[in-house]
Amino acid sequence: MSTAIITGASSGIGLDVAREYVKRGGNVVINGRDADKLAAAAADLGSPTQVATVPGDIGSAATGAALVAAAVDRFGGVDLLLNSAGIFGVKPFVDVTEEELDQYLSINLRGTYLVTQAVVRRLIAQGNGGAIVNIGTVFVDHAKSGVPASAPLAAKGGVHSLTVSLSAELAPERIRVNMVAPGIIRTPLHDGINVDDLAGLALLNTVGEVSDTTAAVLYLADADFVTGHVLNVDGGYVGGRA
Repeated sequence: MSTAIITGASSGIGLDVAREYVKRGGNVVINGRDADKLAAAAADLGSPTQVATVPGDIGSAATGAALVAAAVDRFGGVDLLLNSAGIFGVKPFVDVTEEELDQYLSINLRGTYLVTQAVVRRLIAQGNGGAIVNIGTVFVDHAKSGVPASAPLAAKGGVHSLTVSLSAELAPERIRVNMVAPGIIRTPLHDGINVDDLAGLALLNTVGEVSDTTAAVLYLADADFVTGHVLNVDGGYVGGRA
C-alpha cells in the first residue's frame, strides 16, 4: 500500500487527490495551515486508518520534517509527494508590497523547496525511488494582460524551474519529478468570482474541475518513464484561443 504526502490538502486540488488516493487504497499524510480546516478535510476523506494530518506552515523546514516523520511512523515510509499548497492574487506590479512578495515566495516557492528536501532525503534513504508532482500554472509561460499577478507567478516560476532541475539531479536515485500546470480550475482559490465567466480563455470554452487535475497528478505518479515533464491541464489555453 503506497503512501502520499500532500500539501495544501484542506481543499481544492490537494483534497481531491487525497480523496482519490484513499479510494484506491493508498495512505495519505495531508497538510494545511489551518488545523481546523485540515481536520475537517481528514474527516471528509472518511478513512481514519489511511489518513494522517500535519498542520503547519510549509515555509518552515520543521513542517516538512514533521510530514515525513508522520508518514514513517504511521505508514512505514513515503512513495509520492504532491506539492499542492499555493496562494494566488491579482495586484499591479508597482503596488505589491515587500510583505506580500515575501508571503508568495514563502508559500509557493520556499515551502515547496523545503518539503521536497525533507521528502527526498527519506526517498534516498529508502532506496526505492519515488515520485514528486508539483502544481504550477500555465500563466507562468502564458501571461494575460488582465491578470496582473507578478508576485505569485514569479514564485510559481521558481517551482517550474525546480521541477526541471530536480528531474535531472534525482534521476540517478530513480526519483521522478514532474509538474501539473492547471489553467482555470473550479476551486476555492476563485471564491468571490464567477469562475465560469473565465471559460472563454480555453479552446474548450469551459473551466476545469478538480477531477481533471487529479487525473493528471495520478498519471504522473504512476508513469515510470516520465520525468521533467510539465503537463498542462488547461482546456487548450496554451494551444490557442476560442
